Amino acid sequence: MSPATTSLVVLGATVVLFVWNRLPVGGVAVLTCLTLYATGLVDATTALSGFGDPVVVFIASLLVVSEAIDSAGVTTWAGQRLIDVVGDGAVRLMVAVLGLCAVLTAVITLNGSVAALMPMVLVLATRLKRSPSLMLMPMAFAGSAGSLLALTGSPVNVIVSNAAVDAGSQPFRFFDFAVVGLPLVVVTIVLGVVLGPRVLPRRPSTRPVRDLGRHADRLAAYYELHDGFYRLRVRPGSPVVGVPAGRLDLTAYPGVTLIGVQSAGGHAVTGTTAVDDDDVVIVSGASDAVGRLVPELRLAVAMRPITVRTAGIMNREVGVVEVVVPPRSPLVGETSFPGQLRGTDLVVLGIRRLGRDVGASPLELTAGDSLLLHGTWTSIEELVHDRDVLLVDSPDLVRRQAVPLGARSGRAIVVLLAMVVLLALGVVPPAIAGLAAATAMVLTRVVSVNQAYRAVSWQTVVLIGGLIPLSTAIETSGAAGLVAKGLIDVVGSGRPYLLLVALFALTAVVGEVVSNTATVLIVVPIAVAAAQETGVSVQPVLMLVAVAGAASLLTPISTPGNMMIMGPGGYRFGDYWRLGLPVLLVWMAVAVTLIPLVWRF
Repeated sequence: MSPATTSLVVLGATVVLFVWNRLPVGGVAVLTCLTLYATGLVDATTALSGFGDPVVVFIASLLVVSEAIDSAGVTTWAGQRLIDVVGDGAVRLMVAVLGLCAVLTAVITLNGSVAALMPMVLVLATRLKRSPSLMLMPMAFAGSAGSLLALTGSPVNVIVSNAAVDAGSQPFRFFDFAVVGLPLVVVTIVLGVVLGPRVLPRRPSTRPVRDLGRHADRLAAYYELHDGFYRLRVRPGSPVVGVPAGRLDLTAYPGVTLIGVQSAGGHAVTGTTAVDDDDVVIVSGASDAVGRLVPELRLAVAMRPITVRTAGIMNREVGVVEVVVPPRSPLVGETSFPGQLRGTDLVVLGIRRLGRDVGASPLELTAGDSLLLHGTWTSIEELVHDRDVLLVDSPDLVRRQAVPLGARSGRAIVVLLAMVVLLALGVVPPAIAGLAAATAMVLTRVVSVNQAYRAVSWQTVVLIGGLIPLSTAIETSGAAGLVAKGLIDVVGSGRPYLLLVALFALTAVVGEVVSNTATVLIVVPIAVAAAQETGVSVQPVLMLVAVAGAASLLTPISTPGNMMIMGPGGYRFGDYWRLGLPVLLVWMAVAVTLIPLVWRF
């Protein structure tokens, strides 16, 4: 077989493996680049070059930036501000949610925006008493349109921009995509609001997401928190020194309730054990009464008072977490009480046994007891790895939903804006701007190193890195020219509009069963060859491929965003085309009409 035929056979086998869906997509990509080397279509350097390609570096860095923006509470803040501004009208909220998803996608990619907004949308659907299926699919489709608002919206945009440079043309600038992307966002929102309720099914979510926006209020009510706590350290010479803890009497101070005594070593002091220097007396009550007690009993405030108002127990610096004592935990048999300090800065706010409040007196813990702990988010997050307790809710999820604009949100926004400016002005290559932004997010501690590693979708990295050599082989072997010639024979020479329609159809169809990124990598060399064969400028052709690559709307497997909404929206495989097909056809009409007006043939 000729090299061109061999590369087309490899392409066909790759598509079949993607459609078969029995192997991981990353595994298919690696097998593809190994096959290209084994058949002699590319050398070893070219077969591995995709993994070090600037496109891959840029995409990986965008995923880290996306994680930083979300974990800092910026997306939560945007969602809450959205509700505050537009109110709770169903149509207004629908338009606002779709518009927000489109804008977020332009900054943090489709996967990031759908993941960030999906919990909020599920909560909104519950509050509006609407099926989430009427909101999630239009939101995902609006996000796909939003990926065409800026260079950072999708890996596809970066791929076609680099392809334009490789073809000897000018790269697409940061906001060039918005020329066609903005009209597509508008028509997608209109179709989602008007057509969506008529064609989409009304089904309950198969994976409801808890609304943690009022988490602090609910926990305060559940643990019956009414008063704050004062931790008072016993100073030398205090009259309480030597008094058995069980006989400590504060009746001389009306309004003050003794909760417990904790030793300097962190253990509860109970019964006949005497109170000693540096022990901590925990009380609750009115501040004026406590203020009188402190000097008279020669006590010192060991920690600023902890209030149980929502603003007091959960904000940017501190939060709460509910934990359960598991069987065989070292905590079983220990004495605990509200106000007790555990670890460096975690304070017990409340204890419940079998769902019932046990009051403020010291209690010997048993398996199944639940405790409400208050402290810094850093200390709370360390409990994730603590085997002595089981966490009821993920601290990270609680923080993202309940604490808008977290402690590091300002740094995250500044870094994000700096990256956008660098990309918009073209001061440095996109990969450098993205890598610098991701590094800055880590150095400024918006995200930890481990968070940054977890944020990178290695499946996406391997997929793109493994398929870039296939794109190269299709171009260098002459396969792109063969396919392009076939397209030209079908549509005829001198018919650039028909060529655009054919390329759109080819990209859109393949993109429904293969990821849109992989599809564009495959189609780009064919599109460039077709443009050069017919004497058409590559810019309109590549911009159309970018639009068609984003139009992966007919199946749940075409994009991770479509897949993410399937369970929460209660969708089935065949539901996507109901709204996706009209949106895709309108996209094609807009793209074929508008693109040649801006980028001339």
